Amino acid sequence: MGALRDRMVRDMRLRRFSPRTQEAYVRSVERLARHFHRSPDQIDEEKVRDFLYHLMTEQGLAWSTVNVISAGIRFFYVETLGRLGFAAAIPPRRTPQRLPEILSKEELERLFTGVTNIKHRALLMTAYAAGLRLGELTQLRVMDIDSHRMMIRVAKGKGEKDRYTILSQRLLDELRLYWGQERPYPWLFPARRSNHPLCHRSVHKTFTKAKGRAGITKSGGIHMLRHAFATHLLEAGVDLRTIQLLLGHSSICTTVRYIQLTRKTIDATQSPLDLLDIPDRWPPR
Repeated sequence: MGALRDRMVRDMRLRRFSPRTQEAYVRSVERLARHFHRSPDQIDEEKVRDFLYHLMTEQGLAWSTVNVISAGIRFFYVETLGRLGFAAAIPPRRTPQRLPEILSKEELERLFTGVTNIKHRALLMTAYAAGLRLGELTQLRVMDIDSHRMMIRVAKGKGEKDRYTILSQRLLDELRLYWGQERPYPWLFPARRSNHPLCHRSVHKTFTKAKGRAGITKSGGIHMLRHAFATHLLEAGVDLRTIQLLLGHSSICTTVRYIQLTRKTIDATQSPLDLLDIPDRWPPR
């Protein structure tokens, strides 16, 4: 893409998009250009729709993946090329609202107990105990652990926003054992052979292996630990506003969905079937 790519990256940086979003959007437009073997500024709206249809039907990509590609393409044509009418040519992005599977406390105990590597154990426990996103977890520095105030500073979370979340005593003990053995600095979880934080792929691999050893068959990546953090806090009686602040949600509406995932809500609700006077045997004698 050359100059077009540089213009697109500049536009995204001006809007303070995260590096991951920038990479995903650029890859989307590059993928479109490779598909038609021409520069993206020479591709019209009809061909873009054909491309998205190809991704969904012939390649069978998940809608969430197509959604990201669609957003990247829309940004390029509308913001970088200034084709304001192009947005209407791309179908509305409606993402299916699927509820995640939640790890039980027993499953989490098996997960953490089965990890023998002290660094990996501290990594996974931190993700759960503080409710961190993957990017926030890998970007943690040693100085972000405030043992005096029992808080963890999350710098430049989603939307470039800073926040604080809780530091449990159990996690602090684990981190002290880990630090005493590994002496990480400045990153709390550095890569093995470089002065950089762990890459996302390594974290996903660590979590997947831990799930396998624990015999957990529920689907989902390491974000399951963040979901479990929020759900278990809600079941313990913590109010939604507090959970919203700990998770760093901009809107309480995002946090409210965890109400659907709590056993407390479901267990307290009686099925209308239980209210009917039905004989124990059928047909009745």
